[in-house]
Amino acid sequence: MKCGGCVRAVEQTLLDHPFIKDASVNLVARTAWVELDDPDRPLDSIFQALHDRGFPAQTRQANPLTQTSSQELGSIKEWWQQWRQLMVALILLLLSVLGHLAEGGKLNLPLLGSLPFHATLATLALMGPGLPILRGGAKAALALSPSMDTLVGLGVSSAYLTSLVALIWPGVGWPCFFNEPVMLLGFVLLGRFLEERARFRTGRALKQLAQLQPDTARLLVGGKEIREVRVGALRPGEKVQLLAGDRIPVDGVVLEGHSAIDISSLTGEPLPLDASPGTELSSGSLNLEANLVLEVKRVGAETALARIIGLVEEAQARKAPIQGLADRVAGTFCYGVVSLALATFFFWWQIGSHLWPEVLNASGQGLLNGHEHGLHTALGGAAETPLGLALQLAIAVLVVACPCALGLATPTVITVASGQAARHGWLFRGGDVIEMAASIKQVVFDKTGTLTIGRPLVVDVLGTKDPDLMLQLAASLEQNSRHPLAHALLQEAQRRKLPLLKALTTHTYPGAGLSGEVEGFKEKILVGKPEWLQSQGVTWNSPANLVFDQITQTGQSAVAVAQGETLLGLVMINDQLRPDVDIALERLREQGLTLSMLSGDRRAAVLRLGAQLNFKDDQLGWQLLPADKLKRLEELQASGKVAMVGDGINDAPALAASDLGIAIGTGTQIAQETAELVLLGDRLEGLPEALSLARKTMSKVRQNLAWAFGYNLIALPLAAGILLPRFGLLLSPPIAALLMAISSITVVVNALSLRAA
Repeated sequence: MKCGGCVRAVEQTLLDHPFIKDASVNLVARTAWVELDDPDRPLDSIFQALHDRGFPAQTRQANPLTQTSSQELGSIKEWWQQWRQLMVALILLLLSVLGHLAEGGKLNLPLLGSLPFHATLATLALMGPGLPILRGGAKAALALSPSMDTLVGLGVSSAYLTSLVALIWPGVGWPCFFNEPVMLLGFVLLGRFLEERARFRTGRALKQLAQLQPDTARLLVGGKEIREVRVGALRPGEKVQLLAGDRIPVDGVVLEGHSAIDISSLTGEPLPLDASPGTELSSGSLNLEANLVLEVKRVGAETALARIIGLVEEAQARKAPIQGLADRVAGTFCYGVVSLALATFFFWWQIGSHLWPEVLNASGQGLLNGHEHGLHTALGGAAETPLGLALQLAIAVLVVACPCALGLATPTVITVASGQAARHGWLFRGGDVIEMAASIKQVVFDKTGTLTIGRPLVVDVLGTKDPDLMLQLAASLEQNSRHPLAHALLQEAQRRKLPLLKALTTHTYPGAGLSGEVEGFKEKILVGKPEWLQSQGVTWNSPANLVFDQITQTGQSAVAVAQGETLLGLVMINDQLRPDVDIALERLREQGLTLSMLSGDRRAAVLRLGAQLNFKDDQLGWQLLPADKLKRLEELQASGKVAMVGDGINDAPALAASDLGIAIGTGTQIAQETAELVLLGDRLEGLPEALSLARKTMSKVRQNLAWAFGYNLIALPLAAGILLPRFGLLLSPPIAALLMAISSITVVVNALSLRAA
């Protein structure tokens, strides 16, 4: 595919196929994403339909990691082919320039200034570097889907044939301009090569992600022998050894060793992860400190890294709605340009030259067009007959037209943006998601697991002379419990390095607590809700009641611990805020967004957290069921686009109902997420940055579209001779070809500037 017209032709071919329900085509990646009516259908007929329209295709590899490397090899091969064509074209262009100098008497080489020499150069240009363009253009035209190659092919072949007629039959009175095909092809191929190089850079972020997976791994055989094997040969259940400084080749669980793991490449998380036996690690992470033994869980396309790359590629394939206009225009652009060229030809042949006869003597007086060397003159300059002028201006229209810029305007920016986002751990699921994210006016947060870390932690110990003993007894009794509060007690005991005692007996009272005997203590130990301990006969004095009332009012959870009938004290447990939540909310408010918090938690807990984070009371909701959250979201949507931020699992209904669902999750959970935007890792600070990137992205898209449309709106009338009658100005096709190339390169370079934004 070369231009937006190609994209439209491919997309229409796919949508017309009876097996395909939906299709989206990406000019930058040269890929098509299709939705089949039956996933098991063979694709042969689809490939044949594309081939018949002049667009050979093949299936993408299933593993994004190997797929990216093979794509790179294909791009390098194509580059070398383009480089060879460009070198031949530039050598011919250089000889043509020398011929002009000889023709003007500035070089004493008469052979170079002769018309047969220039005719030979033009023939070599068309039969050499220009042949693929002529073939592609003709094939596209015959398939009724004209492309950029069709326009360029018409332009150079028309200039060549017109000059050939003038050379063989001088009596027609036309000038010879054999230099034009040489210059046109030279500039077009130069522009395409630079454009391809810039386009290659747009996907660099995705290539860098793919390079995070190493090619080989150290496989442990028999527990002792270490064998170097390809990563693709590993199977779940096998064990691999990781040395300090190694990239993790697969998703797996640590069996032996302790080390720090750099996960910033996947999640953007700046702090390293402490890995110990039982820690799950994702492929692409970096082992920093010590040796580890890892049990393989997922390999190849199932790894977190491969899933991330797959999601980014899917995002690049899914179009933003704003791209639809450009694609529709580009799809009919070639027909419009050919029509304009024909209209230009007939106008200047039959009407224009009669209305303004002076143009036959004055044409070519300006706008980089002033060659006058006898018969061999620049296209459009010093035309002697209406037919000659009409031919030259029609050719100029064909050459100056540029559907490439229209086709590249949006996908280049989306490709760069999605790649940049992935490097920071933000996964947009499509160009449409980026466009929606740029228009968000309100952000609604879930509380637990979103603004907080979602894990209860001990925050204080009250009413006891020996807090370590009380925690040791409570944790010892709770060591076999799976309750979240039990986990908080165990984690605090581990933090204080308190050894757990053996629990001789335990009895659980669902929703209340548990009691039992602990080795070394005669009296029964009770751990649970303060009200339950009171009902069990535990002595409850006035100071304890006062403390409990204060805890209840703040919305925190309290666990009471008693030995026999004696209250040892209270353990305050609360979910902790994410460390960067204040910064994230402040930046969102600075961006002019309205923030709300909806939670199923208790009123006191929500009000306390809301006050802590500067939420107004009318921006809070508590004790809300999923249906209640949906209703509140619908009310908010009446005043603007709403994004819902949740953990991606418990908040699935609300995420689906919002205009933009945003999930906070880890790399290993990404396949299960249902949101349109996923923030990998635990950093909420990435949310304002991701939304800011979306707005910058759409700003670049609008700039590119304005340039692409504006260039064609100005260049086409200029090439058609609109300024010729009054000012004697016209656009030389070589300059038109150069401007056409610059227009395409401009939109790609503007997209690449997003990387520095």
